[in-house]
Order: sequence, then structure tokens, then C-alpha cells
Amino acid sequence: MDLLNALVAFLNFIVVPGLAYGSQLALGALGITLIFSVLRFSNFAHGDTMAFGTAFVILFTWWFQSMGISAGPLPTALLALPLGILVTIGMVLATDRVVYRFYRKQRAKPIIVVIVSTGVMFVMNGLVRMIIGTSEQNFTDGARMTLNPQNFKAWTGLAEPLAVKTTQVISVLAAVICCAALFWFLQKTRTGKSMRAYSDNEDLALLSGINPDRVVMITWIVAGALACIAGTLYGLDKSYRGIVYFSLLMPMFAAAIVGGLGSPLGAVVGSFIVAFSELIVTNAWRKVFSYLVPPEWLGDGLYQALSTDYKVAVSFGILIIVLLFRPQGIFGGR
Repeated sequence: MDLLNALVAFLNFIVVPGLAYGSQLALGALGITLIFSVLRFSNFAHGDTMAFGTAFVILFTWWFQSMGISAGPLPTALLALPLGILVTIGMVLATDRVVYRFYRKQRAKPIIVVIVSTGVMFVMNGLVRMIIGTSEQNFTDGARMTLNPQNFKAWTGLAEPLAVKTTQVISVLAAVICCAALFWFLQKTRTGKSMRAYSDNEDLALLSGINPDRVVMITWIVAGALACIAGTLYGLDKSYRGIVYFSLLMPMFAAAIVGGLGSPLGAVVGSFIVAFSELIVTNAWRKVFSYLVPPEWLGDGLYQALSTDYKVAVSFGILIIVLLFRPQGIFGGR
């Protein structure tokens, strides 16, 4: 029984939150890797794009709630999500038309466009603060738990409860659906093949008759939709504060680079590597160990390598190690 209790504690603190957090990072990292592979620059404004889209999802959620509209046991934000996606797509397309298009026509060096994206990041951050403020917003409603911990204890007779939140299940299912749809789109549709061709060799793709403006537009549409979905899922699972999404840039870029920057599959795999690494390093293992060894052996320690405040340090460490020893990533080319 102690082994089962230890296993449940491990599932409760590592596996379940790791799957949810990895799913959220995967959707964000996919947007980063798409922009890098097709438009050839690292978009530092992606985190604030997530914050911008989620802010409008929250506003539409409040609007629906004020009219008595809900999704039953599911969060009302899922009904507001399509509207938030449309606003986010409009924003990224307008930003491309006003800002990035000029540098693309000038064939500016990628580092210049990266600096420009940093400016866009600050503008978006300011817009988010103006729209929804800086305070924490909790917009989750519906059924809180898919698996109630007290019911789990009653069913199994174990001392350790297992809790699975509805938002965690939604995050994993949404990531599976979005990733499957994106991979099908890139592999099977003509537009997806055009994007891949444009990514592999821009000049050859242009000679083949591919419309570059259309490829760029579709890339921003997909990246904007993924950013809004990822931001909303993260906000539902945790809570919403615009500044938090800026801190997600590090784990998302680390995930994309670990998997191989420019590889969609690598972005997904790298996201789960980063997510589980953060949780394993920052988790207090005393709870798990308490079922495996006598209490007098444990002392007063939490058996925590780093505080949860230093999650970003884990992502940064992974990023440095990968850049030093395998900069092309797991699925990257030469």
C-alpha cells in the first residue's frame, strides 16, 4: 500500500501537472517554431501575443457570463475562445502589415527583426495592461474536478488522494487535437506543403509559383490561433496575469530549441522534456519519500532541489546545455 501511495503522490505532483503544463508549452512552442521556420526570426513577442489573446477571451467570457450563457461543466472560456482567436489573428496580421512586412521586403537580417519583435512585445504588453489591468484574473468556472480526490480515496482505500482538474484534462485533449490537426495540415494539404517548401528553400519555392504573401498570412494565422489557445489553457489551469506570459518565453524557447528549432515534432517533445524537468527539480519530494522510508530517516528537509520560484532557472539551464552540446536539438538537422 505504501508503494501505491507513493505512486499516487508521484502522479499527483509530477505526472498529471506535467502533462497539462507540457501541453500548454507545446502549443506555445509550436507557434514559435512555425514563425522561425517560415519567417526566419525568433518572435520575442509570442508570450505577449498569448497574453493579448487570453485577455480578450476573458472579456468575452465575462460578457457571456453576464448574459447567463455557460458551457455547463466545462469552462465558459471555451465558448469565448473562437472570438479570442479571431481578435488575436487580426492583431498579428495587422502587426505584420504595419511592422514586419517592411523588414521582410528589405530582407533585413534576422537579428534586426528579433529586435523589432522585442519592440512589438513591449507595445503588446502595454496594450494588455490597458485592456485588462495588471491584477490577477481568475476566469475558470464549471466543474473544478474531473477526478475528485475524496472520491478517489473512498474508491481505492489509499491514504494519498489523486486530484485531476478539469482544466488539466482540457489542456491535454486540446493539445492532442491541435497538434494532430497541425501535423495533418502541414503534411497533407497543399497550403501546408507550400509552407514547408517556403521554409526549406524560399527562392526555389518562389520559382515554383508559391505566393509568399499567402504563406506568410497563413503562418501568422496559425501561430496566432495557437498562441491564443495556449494562453487561454494556461490561464484556466493556473490564473491570468499578463506579466506571467512574458516569463513563459524562456521555457517555450527552451522547448523549441531542445526539440530542434524549426521542427514542429521537436517543439512538442521538447515541451514535455522542459515541463517534466521543471517539476522534477522544483518538487518537494518529502511527500513521496514519506511512503518509502521510515519517518525518522527524513528529518525536517523538503528534499527540494530548487524552489518553485526558480522554475525559469531550470529552463535556462536546459537551454544552455543544449546550445553547448547539441545546438541543432533532438530532431534538428545539421
